[in-house]
Amino acid sequence: MKRPYWTLAVALLLMALPLLAGRVGEAAPDFVGTDSNAKTHKLSDFRGKVVVLEWHNQGCPYTKKHYDSGNMQKLQKEWTSKGVIWLTVISSAPGEQGYVTAEQENAYLKKTNSTPTAALLDPTGVIGHLYGAKTTPHMYVINPKGLLVYEGAIDDKPTADPADIAGATNWVQAGLKETTAGKQVSTPVTRPYGCSVKYAK
Repeated sequence: MKRPYWTLAVALLLMALPLLAGRVGEAAPDFVGTDSNAKTHKLSDFRGKVVVLEWHNQGCPYTKKHYDSGNMQKLQKEWTSKGVIWLTVISSAPGEQGYVTAEQENAYLKKTNSTPTAALLDPTGVIGHLYGAKTTPHMYVINPKGLLVYEGAIDDKPTADPADIAGATNWVQAGLKETTAGKQVSTPVTRPYGCSVKYAK
């Protein structure tokens, strides 16, 4: 029995996605996403600005490490106040850990005093697969020219223990300092850590 053409097309697309994922030094893949306030955002609209992409799952212990401690919110507030665009991306599928409705995400942002530029809801995983996001958190930094200049972990302490934050080297902080100063990121790729992104099965 022959497969329907659409089934074959979907299979080929899924096979190609890892090849489409952004690589440091190359143009960051463009996308269109809808945030928790039903506003549409296109990455290319932010050309000329530094952009951070932060993959998020509020039920993940590694995410909770950086939110319960206020570490992620501190970064968000510091850099958005300097004109950096910070996009939190939630790629958890319906029925999976971390999936939220727009109302639930807005309540969470208020409860945790989080201040990203926007929280993008990506339940189909299109944006996540486009970037090859593997963990929560998984961080990306895009420079004003639209090039991906950092990809990986938030810091060098791959644990869920908030006590490790104080002594950690924060790769995102370092990358943002260098990028906003017009310098090349000295550590452009690190290994991300956290819970696996809960894509649709």
